[in-house]
Amino acid sequence: MNIDFNRRLSIAPMLDCTDRHERYFLRLLSKHILLYSEMVTTNALLHTDPDQFLRHQEFEYPAVLQLGGSNPADLAKCSKMVEQSGFQEVNLNCGCPSDRVQNGNFGACLMKDKNLVADCFKAMQDAVSIPVSIKCRIGVDELDSWEFFRDFIGTIADAGCRVFIVHARKAWLKGLSPKENREVPPLHYDFVHRLKAEMPQLNISINGGIKTLDQVQEQLQDLDGVMVGREAYENPWFLRDADERIFGDSEPPRFSLRKELLEAYLPYVEMEAARGTPATILVRHLYGLFNGKPGARKYRQYLGENAPKTKSPAELIRRAMDLVTEP
Repeated sequence: MNIDFNRRLSIAPMLDCTDRHERYFLRLLSKHILLYSEMVTTNALLHTDPDQFLRHQEFEYPAVLQLGGSNPADLAKCSKMVEQSGFQEVNLNCGCPSDRVQNGNFGACLMKDKNLVADCFKAMQDAVSIPVSIKCRIGVDELDSWEFFRDFIGTIADAGCRVFIVHARKAWLKGLSPKENREVPPLHYDFVHRLKAEMPQLNISINGGIKTLDQVQEQLQDLDGVMVGREAYENPWFLRDADERIFGDSEPPRFSLRKELLEAYLPYVEMEAARGTPATILVRHLYGLFNGKPGARKYRQYLGENAPKTKSPAELIRRAMDLVTEP
């Protein structure tokens, strides 16, 4: 498996979004896109049942698990667990600005301590044989100059890291919500492109504001990869042609209709429901599938109103599909 190839298009780690059910669903759409887990904290892996965070299927591969933490020893232990569970890569979160990560002094906070990040990376990479990557911002708070960003990346690269995924916005740790931090700070794609130009030996992916395959292709002219976030969750159908357009796969898309995709997802829904997975969790990834189609609003409402009380989530999805007109 050539992870660098799959890195051409990846799906960002998103809390309450990119769980194993979402990864299964998106894998039906694309054989090649690189899928990320939600961020998992080291405390969660070390002090609760790790299986609830590490459980997945080989069908999801290639897949990356993202860790949140700032203690090198704990990150090393957790990286071993990630590798043993079967994930192809482990990623360190240096970009999340939420209160939760600030209280734990990790996520975007780590960008203020480049040497600690270097120590974390080295501990993680020494513990595993799979790649270790870094996801970061271009800056944090008032530390938003090119020089700061270049120095941060350079320090981690000197520690041995060669794979960086860069959200091309800085993070404000105070005054902005996580949602606002995804939208308010201006995008600076030029920082990421300049980084690749000055450090061509690194594998650089860009994240932030990219919503179409045309934009992905444009970014890939100069960069190694593109990471897409909310658009993949709110409008997953745009990924249907990704294997052909981004990865050069000669096979035609598996599905011509969204309803065909849902039909392919239903056996998984039935299997998970039999294991006790709540319908609300199994359908929450499906709300954006019919965006823009006649009946999409009724479809979403039907799922939302009935998922908490249904005993048959697969049948619920079938009935919801009937409310949508898809030419």
